[in-house]
Amino acid sequence: MDLNYSAEDEEFRQEIRGWLKSNLVGKFAQLRGLGGSGREHEAFEERLEWNRHLAEHGWSCVSWPREYGGRGLSLLQQVIFHEEYARADAPARVNHFGEELLGPTLIAFGTKEQQDRFLPRIVAVEDLWCQGYSEPGAGSDLANVSTKARLDDGGRWVIDGQKVWTSLAHNANWCFVIARTGSGPRRHDGLSYLLVPMDQPGVEIRPILQLTGTSEFNEVFFDGAVTDADLVVGEPGAGWSVAMGTLGFERGVSTLAQQIAFQRELESVVDLARNNGAIDDPIIQDRIVSAHMGLDMLRLHGLRTLSGEQGIEASITKLLWAPWHRSLGELAMAVAGPGGLTVAEAPYELDALQTLFLFSRADTLYGGSDEIQRNVIAERVLGLPKEARA
Repeated sequence: MDLNYSAEDEEFRQEIRGWLKSNLVGKFAQLRGLGGSGREHEAFEERLEWNRHLAEHGWSCVSWPREYGGRGLSLLQQVIFHEEYARADAPARVNHFGEELLGPTLIAFGTKEQQDRFLPRIVAVEDLWCQGYSEPGAGSDLANVSTKARLDDGGRWVIDGQKVWTSLAHNANWCFVIARTGSGPRRHDGLSYLLVPMDQPGVEIRPILQLTGTSEFNEVFFDGAVTDADLVVGEPGAGWSVAMGTLGFERGVSTLAQQIAFQRELESVVDLARNNGAIDDPIIQDRIVSAHMGLDMLRLHGLRTLSGEQGIEASITKLLWAPWHRSLGELAMAVAGPGGLTVAEAPYELDALQTLFLFSRADTLYGGSDEIQRNVIAERVLGLPKEARA
C-alpha cells in the first residue's frame, strides 16, 4: 500500500487531531487509555457517553458511505482516523460490533427496510450489538452451528440454542445470530443470519469469569426467543455467505489502530525495564529488540493486506499478531520480575501489564485458534488435502 498522503489527507489529519485535542478534555480526559480487550469493564457508561459525543460531531461510522450516515472517508483517511485516535490515547469505543461488523454487513446484504431501521441507530450509538456465532460445539468451526430457528404460525422466528464467548452481550440490546433453519448436502447449508433483540424472556445471559477477574465474555441461552420474520439478512438458509462477509469486515483499517495500542503496551514494558534496571539484562534487551521488529512486521503486513493486492495476507494476520502479543505479555512479566506475581492492596486489582499478560493468553484461541487458522491457510489458500476428521 502506497502511503503517500495528499495535501487533502494531511489536512484531514490535522482536523481529527485537533478535534480530539479539543474534546478529550474535562470529564472525557479521565477516559484516556481506558477500555479495550480484557478491559471492557473500565468506565463503560462513561465511554458510551464519549461514543455518543463522537457521533454527535460526525465521528461515528467514518468508513460508511454518506448515504448511510457515515463520512465516506477514503481508505487513507480511514487509516489516518484510526491512527490519530489511537495516538491520542482516546478510550476504546463501545460500538465496535455495530459500527465495524453489522453495519457494513447490512449495507452489503440487508434490505432497505433493515438499513433504514438499524443503520441510523448504530450511527447514533443508540443500539449496541453483540455477535452470536460461537457455540460449545462450533467455535472456529462455524459450519457446526446447532442453534436452531423455525418460523411459527405467527410469522416469527423462534430460536433455541446456546452461544458462548459472546463479547459484551451483557451490554447489548441486539445480537446478530447464526442459526440453523434448514438442511442441505453441506454442513454450512441451511444457516440463516438473524437479528435478535436481547431484552426478552427467552434470552438468558451468563457472564464467564476470566483470568483477569472480569467478565467480558458471556454464555447466551435462547429458549424460545423470537424475532420478526423479516429480520433475516439475506435469504433464509443462505446465511453462510453473509456470516463470512461479516468476518471479512473484521480485517479492515481499524486493525492498524490495534497495532498502535500494541506499540503503547510495548513502550510501557520498556519504561518499566528502564526504571527497575531490567534493561541491563542482555536477554531482556534481545527480547525487546525482537518485539520491536515483530511490531514493525505486523504494521507492514497490515498495510499490505489493506492494499488488496494479494489474497493470503489477511488469512495469516491472526497467526502473526496473536503469538506476538502473547509473547509481549510474557516479556512484561519477565521485566516485572517477582513483583509481577503480586498485587498491591485490596481490592487486588491487576495492573495494566498483569492484565496484558493474563488476557493475551487467550489471543491464540479466540477468533479462530492458531491450529484452525493453519488448517484454513493450508486447505483454502495452498490447496493441500483436508485434515482427516472423525
